[in-house]
Amino acid sequence: MTTIAFDPPPSDKHALEEDTHFTPKFDEKGLLTAVVTDARDGELLMVAHMNAEALALTLETGIAHYYSRSRGKIWKKGESSGNLQGVREIRTDCDQDAVWLKVEVAGHDATCHTGRRSCFYRSVSLSGDTPHLDITDNHRHFDPDAIYGGPDKKA
Repeated sequence: MTTIAFDPPPSDKHALEEDTHFTPKFDEKGLLTAVVTDARDGELLMVAHMNAEALALTLETGIAHYYSRSRGKIWKKGESSGNLQGVREIRTDCDQDAVWLKVEVAGHDATCHTGRRSCFYRSVSLSGDTPHLDITDNHRHFDPDAIYGGPDKKA
């Protein structure tokens, strides 16, 4: 269990935006959005969610923790794959309902459970009037089936 507790956000907008007190604004499900980029080159690696416990664990350990909505539990990113995310900096947005983690990825230097560096390996385009996905990064840094034991497992 963590020792960090977060105060509720102030009702005064100016205080929320200009004060130096970190008061994350969790949504009605107790979550906030976490945008994750590589600390070296700024590449967008993933977007996830954190609850108060995941955020506190991240601050306390320096290793990124998230809340898995699909599994309903805390998720230490890279615990299975060895691709742990060492947090170099955490920023918050103006109304403190999102955080930006700048991380260094250990292991295979891959964040996505598909074995790719980033979860954003496809671009969206139109083919006529039909949306279409184009793979922009098909390089796999590791074999996900070998790491997770099957195609339906995640990091």
